[in-house]
Amino acid sequence: MTIIGFLHTAEVHVGTFRGLLRELGPGCADVHVVDESLLADARVRGVDSDVEHRLLERLREVAAQGPDVIVCTCSTLGGHAERMGAAVGVPVLRVDRPMAEAAVAAGARIGVVASTASTLGPTCELLASCARPGTEIVEAPCLDAWPLFEAGDLDGYARRVAEHARTLDVDVVVLAQASMAGAEGLLADLGRPVLCSPRIAVRRTLEDYTVV
Repeated sequence: MTIIGFLHTAEVHVGTFRGLLRELGPGCADVHVVDESLLADARVRGVDSDVEHRLLERLREVAAQGPDVIVCTCSTLGGHAERMGAAVGVPVLRVDRPMAEAAVAAGARIGVVASTASTLGPTCELLASCARPGTEIVEAPCLDAWPLFEAGDLDGYARRVAEHARTLDVDVVVLAQASMAGAEGLLADLGRPVLCSPRIAVRRTLEDYTVV
C-alpha cells in the first residue's frame, strides 16, 4: 500500500489533504505532522538556521512513519523541504511545484495571490524557474486576508482572496497557498484558469509515487 506523508503548518490542512486523498487515491494511506510554529517563525525572521533545523526534524518525524513520499504543504517552506529529501531519506515534494508547472503552461501573464509576504517570494521564484519565454509574473499580495485565516474565518478568508483575484488583469491566477483552496470554487466563473495547489499536488503525487 502506498503511504503519503504530509507536513503541515496549519491543522486545517489535515482534513483538506486527507479528503483529497480519499477521493483521488482511496487505496492509499496517509500520515500527517503539523507544526504551526515553523511558519509563524519564518514569517517573523525568515527561514533561518533554527527554522531549517526544526523543519528537518519534522520531516524526519514524518519519514519515521514509513511514507513513500512526503508533501510539504507550506509554500513558504516548501523549497527548503524539497532540498532536504536526501537528508530525510524519502522524496519530498513541495506542494506548489505541480501548480507552478501547470500555471506556466496555461498562460503567459500569471498573477500570484498570496496572503503572507513570506510566501510571495518563494512562489514567484518557483514560477520563474518553471517559466517559458514570454512569461510574466505579476505579484498580487492580499495581506489583509491572512488575519481572517488566523481567526478561523475560513469563509471570509476565501471570499477576500477571491475578491482580490477578480481585480487582476492576468491570463492565469495562482492562489499561492494551500489555505486558499476555498477561494478556487468561488472563482469558477472568472473565465480564465485559477490554480491552487492541494488537488494538483495530490494528483501528481499519486501519479508519481503510487506503489502497484
